[in-house]
Amino acid sequence: MTDGPMPKPPVEDAGNRRNIGELARAAVIAGTLAAIALSIHQLFNLQLFGVVVLEGRYLYLLAGIFLALTFLCFRGTPGPRDGVPWWDAILALAVVVGAGYFAWTADVSLDLGWEYAPPETARWMSVLMWLLILEATRRAGGWTIFVIVFVFSLYPTFADKLPGPISGFTQPFWDTIPYHMISSESSFGIPMRAFGNLVIGFILFGAVLQRTGGGQFFNDLALALVGRYRGGAAKVAIFASGFMGSMSGSVISNVLTTGAVSIPAMKRTGFSARYAAATEACASTGGVLMPPIMGATAFVMASFLSRPYIEIAAAAAIPSLLYYFGLFAQIDAYAARRGLKGLERHEIPSLRDAMRDGWMYLFVFALLIFMMVALRQDTLAPFYATGLLLVINQMLKKHRFTWRAAGDLIVAVGRALAELVAVLIGVGLIVGAFSATGLAGTLVNDLIFLAGGSTIMLLVMGAITAFIFGMGMTVTACYIFLAVVLAPALVQAGLNILAVHLFILYWGMVSYITPPVALGAFAAATMANTSALKTGMEAMRLGGVIYIAPFFFVLNPALVGEAPAGEVMSVLLTALIGVWFISCSLQGYLSFVGGFDNSVSGWAMRIVLFVAGVSFAFPGGGATGLSHLALSAIGLVLALPPVIYAWRGAKREAGRRVTEVP
Repeated sequence: MTDGPMPKPPVEDAGNRRNIGELARAAVIAGTLAAIALSIHQLFNLQLFGVVVLEGRYLYLLAGIFLALTFLCFRGTPGPRDGVPWWDAILALAVVVGAGYFAWTADVSLDLGWEYAPPETARWMSVLMWLLILEATRRAGGWTIFVIVFVFSLYPTFADKLPGPISGFTQPFWDTIPYHMISSESSFGIPMRAFGNLVIGFILFGAVLQRTGGGQFFNDLALALVGRYRGGAAKVAIFASGFMGSMSGSVISNVLTTGAVSIPAMKRTGFSARYAAATEACASTGGVLMPPIMGATAFVMASFLSRPYIEIAAAAAIPSLLYYFGLFAQIDAYAARRGLKGLERHEIPSLRDAMRDGWMYLFVFALLIFMMVALRQDTLAPFYATGLLLVINQMLKKHRFTWRAAGDLIVAVGRALAELVAVLIGVGLIVGAFSATGLAGTLVNDLIFLAGGSTIMLLVMGAITAFIFGMGMTVTACYIFLAVVLAPALVQAGLNILAVHLFILYWGMVSYITPPVALGAFAAATMANTSALKTGMEAMRLGGVIYIAPFFFVLNPALVGEAPAGEVMSVLLTALIGVWFISCSLQGYLSFVGGFDNSVSGWAMRIVLFVAGVSFAFPGGGATGLSHLALSAIGLVLALPPVIYAWRGAKREAGRRVTEVP
């Protein structure tokens, strides 16, 4: 390490985060390092000194560390941001005691079935941990998720008093809370297991990649490749924000970090403030849906489906491609219609310089992908990749860590992991409530009954449900809830299980760019000094593909790779054509052909082009009664008039310009 200068990390959303003092900072560093060491010991099966840690004990220890860090890093009240008050230190200590008790008694509770018949001490410790988890969830996730988690965690105590469709088996409070803490179906069930086995390694990798120069390399690479073309600043924002969002898994923090650079650059090259903000919001939202990391949600999905993470990432690749291709096509059409130029040459690094400064980061991703695809080592891959990153960091003088910067990295990792654990354990209480009451099974039949046996109606109901819950919950929390409540109904209706889980993930993300909530769009609007509501409306148009693509791939699993290779390629090709037509119709300009005027005929041609795009992208069979080839043929016939109209309009415009030249 060196004691030289280190660039400051990008500014993050503060929220309830506090500025911790040196003592608390040391505690966070020590706790984070201990948790990472514990994970490495567990996941690599090191058995140092002959110690073998049960999975349940391992999860209790991780939870104890990160929940304690939650009380150190996040404020409980809107008071001063600086320092950790004594009562938060006591709460952190109480978490360590509670989690330590359950870790110490993990083998006994498993042998004696404490989840159903706990001793008195275990009951009181369960109540203590339940209260601390609720408070940690409130601090990390906000009041909305706190209220939802609180009500659902107590649902088993009054399930028999609710109307038929949502009634279930009941049990007393003193049995419900120990079940949440001790059962492998609740707080320490699928969400926490996914965290302990997969998420922790990838979150560590993403944080280290951002702070060792990897983020800057990929941003420079995007600048070198597309920065000089029309709308180049916005196209760079797509790549940079998508990449950063994939690592962080947080739409808001991604907007506030990459947006600080991309939004001013877009405004400087001719984009309106509203459009620049909407572009950043859409690009950041899509990052959570994009492989290879996809935030934390994809790892939870892998645990739900009991499938390797690489299969989830591969399935998400095509929908993500369609989303970003649609966004790219709209930006290109917008820039072409308004005659916008790219960035100035002096603002763009050369491809040679970008590769010279960061080519070694490609080896990191090559190692990560090789271990995941060839060796099927999803769990261990991010640790090896992180180790290689740290070696590269010490070789590059420009990005070499100082001791202080290394400490800042560990604190940032600990804070991010603590925030995620607090939310995951809280949402686990919801999963446990459905498990204890048997509600998940009855809801499936009720939803299918309400849909009248119609798959399309069930999908529409599912989309609306996912959108509503996405407004008040984090991405991961919303997904977990819907995976328990909604996904089984869609699967029972005959839909592909992997496509169903991606469907609810996509529709859970829609709320970030859709008013009245549109948190991603509103955050970007604040940075761009423009109207939040207008930015949200613009983001809806820019991100239009996110509303319809889930219906395409859930009705045709070929778009998530669940089909023979030939079918996947043909469906992907027509889907890309369809998305291009849809995007161009939304912007009123057909790239490489010409634009549509604002006359009645111009708007009619845009509508026809939109329908043509849907025909190309919509899967064949099912309710349409038409094959994929027949739908594509209809799309081609419908597209011809708008294409000819735009081409003639471009020729007339070119002729007018020639006559105007003196």
